[in-house]
Amino acid sequence: MAFGWIDEQARTRRRAGLERTLRPRPADTPLLDLASNDYLGLARHPEVVEGAARAARTWGGGATGSRLVTGTTELHTELERELAGFCGFEAALVFSSGYAANLAAVTALAPHGSLIVSDSGNHASLIDGCRLARGATQVVAHADPEAVRKALHTHDGTAVAVSDTVFSVDGDAAPLAELAAACREHGAGLVADDAHGFGVLGPGGRGAAAAAGLAGAEDVVVTLTLSKSLGSQGGAVLGPARVIDHLVNAARTFIFDTGLAPAAAGAALAALRLIGREPRRAVRARTVAGELHDRLTAAGLDAVRPDAAVVSVRAPSPEGAVRWAADCRAAGLAVGCFRPPSVPDGISRLRLTARADLSEAQIERAVRVIGETRP
Repeated sequence: MAFGWIDEQARTRRRAGLERTLRPRPADTPLLDLASNDYLGLARHPEVVEGAARAARTWGGGATGSRLVTGTTELHTELERELAGFCGFEAALVFSSGYAANLAAVTALAPHGSLIVSDSGNHASLIDGCRLARGATQVVAHADPEAVRKALHTHDGTAVAVSDTVFSVDGDAAPLAELAAACREHGAGLVADDAHGFGVLGPGGRGAAAAAGLAGAEDVVVTLTLSKSLGSQGGAVLGPARVIDHLVNAARTFIFDTGLAPAAAGAALAALRLIGREPRRAVRARTVAGELHDRLTAAGLDAVRPDAAVVSVRAPSPEGAVRWAADCRAAGLAVGCFRPPSVPDGISRLRLTARADLSEAQIERAVRVIGETRP
C-alpha cells in the first residue's frame, strides 16, 4: 500500500519517545513563556504590531510574487538598507525565512569543486544547505578552529566554512574571530548563521560578527532571522555588495520563492528601529540568561552556561524530557523540549529562552517550577 511504511516509522517513534505533535496556542495564554525565541520581548510590542498593520494596509496581505517579479516593495529595500547599516555590512538581502536565507548562502557560495567545512553542531538549515550545494562537505569537530584549519589545508581551491554563531541546543558561542583567522590563512570565506546572536550579542545587539570585530569584512557573510530578536518573520543575508548581487542572480531560494509578506517586513523594520533606540534590551537578555543559569545550577540542575540567550538544561532521557516539559506546562510554565534527532549528541534537554522582558519574580518562578518538576 502506498505510504504504508509511514505507519511503522510512526510506531518506532512512539516506542522511542520521539513522537512530535502540534500544540496550537491561543492568542492570550496564562503560561509564562520560556519556550519562544522572542528574545527581546518585541513580538507584541505596540510599535512592532503597528509596523505590521501599517505595512499590510499600505501594501496588502502578501508580496504578490517572487522578489525579482513583483515581490520587492520599497519597504523590502528600506529594511535591507537599515539591516545592513545597523549590523555594519555593505548590503543585505531579505528572504521569506531564516531557513531560506541559509540555504541560499551555502548553496550559492559553494560551487562545484569547492569545499564546505561545517561545524558538527550546526543548525539543520546549514546542514541542508551543505547537502544541496555542489561543493563537497567535510564535517569537523564542534567549535574547533584548528579542525577547520586542518580541513581547509587538505583542499586546493575555493572553500567556505559555515557555522552557527550561537548554537541552538546548548546556547554556546562559536569562536568567530579564530574561525575567520583560519579561513583567511586559506583564502576561504566564512558564512556565520547569527540567528541566535543578532539582537543579543554585540554592541546594542548588532550581532556576533560585530562583537568579534568582523562586521563588514570582505570575506565574512552573516545570515540571520527576523523571527527571533525582531519578533517578526523572515530571514536575511548580510555581506559585501558583490556577494549580495551574486545571491540575487544565483540563489534559488531567492529567485523562485515568493517575497516576504509586507506585514512581516514592516514589523521587522519597526523592531529594528526600536532596538536601535533601546540598546539595553540586548544587555538585559544576556543578564536574564546568566541569572537563569546560576539559579538552576544552584538548585542542582545540569544547566549549560549560556553565551547569549539560550539556556539548556540536561534531561535524563527523551521520555523524561517530554514528561518534564509537560509537567512544567501543567504548572504554568512553557519550556522548549529538545530530543533526538534535534540534538547532535543524543542528550535530551529542556531549552529555556531568556527574554529581556522577564521580571525577577518571573525568573524565580521559572526556576522553582523547573526544580519542582524535575524527573
